[in-house]
Amino acid sequence: MNQLCSHLDQIQAVQPSDTRGCTDCLAAGDRWLHLRLCLTCGHVGCCDSSPNRHASKHAAESAHPIVLSFEPGEDWCWCFEDEVAFEVDGLPVEVTEHE
Repeated sequence: MNQLCSHLDQIQAVQPSDTRGCTDCLAAGDRWLHLRLCLTCGHVGCCDSSPNRHASKHAAESAHPIVLSFEPGEDWCWCFEDEVAFEVDGLPVEVTEHE
């Protein structure tokens, strides 16, 4: 496991694909536990504790490795490729609230 994320250059100013919940779970009528926001494209997916694990599936399928927790009051990121959690000061997106 790397100590630092080597993909910080992929962080973009994104708009969440949905503020109501996991985009894919909403489309399928499924449930989720926690939400993650892709910092490359804005896809909102469910965490790995959720049955469908849409955030990690999106990362694998799209090669977008970094997500930000999309839970109120949380400001940590996770890089799926480097398997490291971290915080970034001055992220180009405000995402601590959702519906």
